[in-house]
Amino acid sequence: MTLQERITPDLKAAMRAKDQAALRGIRAIKNAILLQQTDGSGDTLDEAGEIALLQKLVKSRQESLDIYEKQGREDLAQPEREEIEVISRYLPEQLSDEKIEALVKEVIAETGATSMRDMGKVMGQANARAAGRADGKQIAATVKRLLA
Repeated sequence: MTLQERITPDLKAAMRAKDQAALRGIRAIKNAILLQQTDGSGDTLDEAGEIALLQKLVKSRQESLDIYEKQGREDLAQPEREEIEVISRYLPEQLSDEKIEALVKEVIAETGATSMRDMGKVMGQANARAAGRADGKQIAATVKRLLA
């Protein structure tokens, strides 16, 4: 089932429940899918593309949330938190810190990485294996810690 097929009934349910936070988040997803489909490239949105799209939406809202919190604007921060929570429901289950560390250790062992010069090689494989289940910053921090 594609992301678009999953969000349509959820959008209807949110409308019936008058859940404004869910409506904002789901409409943002629907809008991003529509923009992706009509960008003129002719590419179809596969599962990896859907995950990347959702991660991009969460990341942009997280950046806005950080700015609002630094400025003490709780009135603007709260809707961002709500939308992050709604959009995150459609992402695959995120890996725990322990699982990320195990994955990175496995990649380091397979690639024979010994120093920070090998970080790019390790990051490429670790990101591919995590496949949307972990944040790139989190993986990078773990790689740096283990290779240092």
